[in-house]
Amino acid sequence: MKTYINKISVLALLLITFSSCDLEPLQSAQEVAEGGGTLDSYIAYTIDSTDPTGSNVYGRIVFWKTDLSQTLVQISLYNTVADFLHPAVLVEGAAGAGTNTMMTIDDVDGNTGELATNKFFLIADTAFYDSITTLDTHVSIALSPSDDTIVATGDIGINAEPVETN
Repeated sequence: MKTYINKISVLALLLITFSSCDLEPLQSAQEVAEGGGTLDSYIAYTIDSTDPTGSNVYGRIVFWKTDLSQTLVQISLYNTVADFLHPAVLVEGAAGAGTNTMMTIDDVDGNTGELATNKFFLIADTAFYDSITTLDTHVSIALSPSDDTIVATGDIGINAEPVETN
């Protein structure tokens, strides 16, 4: 009998506890910490057309420094070929001289002129952004994944002056 009384007492206590609480749905915190999510530091370089067939693809590559010292890469191109993906890579050496791929960035969507997967490509190496101006490299944009004809290129680092920086 004592066992039943203990179980009934516990059940009654739980019912009183949950029925007396004023359960309000929690509201999510929508505000952002001061300076959170902002990108202030960047280095931009020009990408010039090199396409022998005359599509005149050109634009800019911008390197942004995040609050975590990572680098976001943004590419914006004009006159891209619709329905094509244009692979973008960083190549060691100046444009026209280097052949070793330093880093594959992402494909540029020919319909938008921006990176196909995300607006930015993340370089997690925290030392990369601070080394950009001393790199001996260039960006190379190909016609498509199956046609490696270079349609645009732009020197980076020691091979060119940035067109804009902050």
